[in-house]
Amino acid sequence: MNGPAPTPQAVDPAPSPRRIPSVERLVGGAPPADLETYGRTAFTDAIRAVVAGLRAGGGPVPDAAAIRAAASARLAAERRPSLRPVLNLTGTVLHTNLGRALLPRSAAEAVAAVMVQASNLEFDLETGARGERDDHVEALICRLTGAEAAVVVNNNAAAVLLVLNALAMRREVVVSRGELVEIGGSFRVPDVMVRAGCRLREVGTTNRTHLRDYAEALGPRTGLVMKVHPSNYAIAGFTAAADPVALHALCRERGVPLADDLGSGSLVDLAAHGLPPEPTVRAALERADVVTFSGDKLLGAVQCGIVAGRRDLIARVRKNPLKRALRVDKMTYAALEAVLRLYLHPERLRAELPTLRLLTRARDAIAAQAERLAPAVAERLAGRATVTVADCISQIGSGALPVETLPSAALVLTPVSAGGRGAGGRCRRLAEDLRRLPVPVIGRISDEAVRLDLRTLEDEPGFLDALAALPPVVDGRRTP
Repeated sequence: MNGPAPTPQAVDPAPSPRRIPSVERLVGGAPPADLETYGRTAFTDAIRAVVAGLRAGGGPVPDAAAIRAAASARLAAERRPSLRPVLNLTGTVLHTNLGRALLPRSAAEAVAAVMVQASNLEFDLETGARGERDDHVEALICRLTGAEAAVVVNNNAAAVLLVLNALAMRREVVVSRGELVEIGGSFRVPDVMVRAGCRLREVGTTNRTHLRDYAEALGPRTGLVMKVHPSNYAIAGFTAAADPVALHALCRERGVPLADDLGSGSLVDLAAHGLPPEPTVRAALERADVVTFSGDKLLGAVQCGIVAGRRDLIARVRKNPLKRALRVDKMTYAALEAVLRLYLHPERLRAELPTLRLLTRARDAIAAQAERLAPAVAERLAGRATVTVADCISQIGSGALPVETLPSAALVLTPVSAGGRGAGGRCRRLAEDLRRLPVPVIGRISDEAVRLDLRTLEDEPGFLDALAALPPVVDGRRTP
């Protein structure tokens, strides 16, 4: 005799689109704060995207509150700025990839002032006529460098391009073979000359170039002699270079302008501040007719390129059609002017200019900071890494003084063994965790540890707050 059919065990039915609440219902129950922050249209679109993902992915369907939270998180991620502040603890003060020079507060305030209302960018307040935008900084540049005139463009590469095109288009530019450099991003001086419409005339050898080499190359086809400061490399050993004063005299005698691309371009004697020496713009102008240099490297201002020198040559540069294509905006002029004014008060420059302040920090002060921060950092990294303090070496960066270093101190984060990863993998994982923080912390990996060089750390509370956002580690594993 057959018994009653067994009762099937209760199971959850397969996820079905019918089990997902309607978009209208989900939006209708949304927190008012989300609708006010993101707008009903954007929130509705985000709900639709989350629902579409659930329908396509299968698996358990979360409740309505979780779906709304996912939509809100999606919108928050979309609204996060791509360009964000980070903590540069790499040991490179002027880090090109991390924005180079930090602006002083006065420069940031000057930029903010001209951003939100009209300004006299190209308007002469005295005459009521159209003005020249370089007027806002030209007098300051000339006062600080000894130049007769100056123009500003968007970076130093543009300054070099403009000088070459304005002074030597369809003519030869004489350059020592040892100065045909390549800088970051495969940017090569010979390529710039070609784009500027010039013909390169190489003289000397990689390691030795004499005055006679220049003298033999100068002729009726010569438009310019160019010196390029080897800011991102150094040649040592059996070397020779033409005396710059004698080279300038030769160029004057032959009626050929001499341009000097300084690259970083310091306005002060760095040696007077205990740093390795670097040619100043004023010194370069004593042995050249035109000098080009950056605004956001050793000068410590905003990204721009400055051309300073003889009035007649600068006039030709200013009239060149490329000048308009390479010009800078009101915010750049505002920031540059504010920084240049700091140089008029040299007694306070070290305190007011972040670049100089960070470069001149004493090793002992940095080491004391590291010892002070180590316990709090260890607490925030519990389960992830041990924390110790070690001496390290900082560098200036951005092609400035490439072989010179600065003594510093670092927090050494040695990841704990977990998850079967090797030391290299654990370091990369820890560095990734630090980069994913709301305020990313950027260090460097060396000797199976993540090292945070504190030379550039001035905001200690902000640093500790950033680390506090790390999710906890449970049983040696990161929580989501």
